[in-house]
Amino acid sequence: MGEVRRRGQIWWIRYYRDGVRQEESSHSRKKSDAEHLLKLREGAIARGVPVTAKIGQLRFEEAATDLLTDYRVNGRRSIAHLERRTRLHLAPFFGGRRMSSLTTGHVRTYIDLRQAAGAANASINRELAVLKRMFTLAIAAGQLIHRPHIPMLREDNIRTGFFEREEFEAVRGKLPQALRPVVTFAYLTGWRVTSEILPLTWSQVDRREGTVRLEPGTTKNQEGRLFPYGDMLPELTDTITAQWSYTKRVEQARKIVCPWVFHRNGRPIRSFYGAWRKACLEAGHPGRILHDFRRTVVRNLVRAGVAENQAMQLTGHKTRSIFDRYDIVNEADLRAAVRKFAAAHDDSRSVGRVVAFDGGR
Repeated sequence: MGEVRRRGQIWWIRYYRDGVRQEESSHSRKKSDAEHLLKLREGAIARGVPVTAKIGQLRFEEAATDLLTDYRVNGRRSIAHLERRTRLHLAPFFGGRRMSSLTTGHVRTYIDLRQAAGAANASINRELAVLKRMFTLAIAAGQLIHRPHIPMLREDNIRTGFFEREEFEAVRGKLPQALRPVVTFAYLTGWRVTSEILPLTWSQVDRREGTVRLEPGTTKNQEGRLFPYGDMLPELTDTITAQWSYTKRVEQARKIVCPWVFHRNGRPIRSFYGAWRKACLEAGHPGRILHDFRRTVVRNLVRAGVAENQAMQLTGHKTRSIFDRYDIVNEADLRAAVRKFAAAHDDSRSVGRVVAFDGGR
């Protein structure tokens, strides 16, 4: 049986878990607050939550560290995204606070500030998903009892960005030399830049057979993938050959072994958001994202008449709905369709057309 007691001006609670007495401060001068806290603790014990007197003391930084550890243990390839979202956006607002003190009101304020800063709803939702996961892990570890309601925003999943050849070349020309092979590979294969291209190693490239592969468990859908290029895509062949030569020169000069296909002087490339945004701006195409390459390849494969199941295998799309969403029709496609329609319409009008007969005059 739990009880509340006052020590000085502060009320404390006492309860038992597995026969062991636990005492905890309510940090309040109100007896009602202590009674409410005691009910929460006893309710958690009844549900089997591993409650101790330290529950609720977890701070945001500790929760963020636990989440990062969870990503590493489970081999998640999006650690760079997690670190970036936490460091740049979540930590400046939630940092230093106890997770148990965060409310839905705090979350709504965060959303309001991010929207005022120009962040898209999709970006904010990814950040809120990180916060949700922190709460989930903390509750599972017995460090928290509950989490606040975290509202998610409506977002438009149908993205329309894609690159025409001249746009791609304009942006590529503004990038640092070490990044140009990366975007060339992305433009030709449609693979995900951060999780599939940047971590690519030479052990995944068969230069003799002309293939690049991703092992099962290393992709978003956990399935392996093979992209043959050989003499079919000379631009991709030239890119890989040039990277191989560059890698050998770096290894010889620095006396190291470099396993990565794409690197900066032997050091892996983790991300290049700043350089990418700057290049797009200077090329006259601001706001473009790396994922536009993925949609571009889907569109180009479909236009080239590649069977959809084969195109899906090349780009790594597991569901037809996602694949269809990326098959984008642009203004040029629509104009071509109208031209075909107009030609057919003119032909139909000429068949059986009634011509005035003047009776031989």
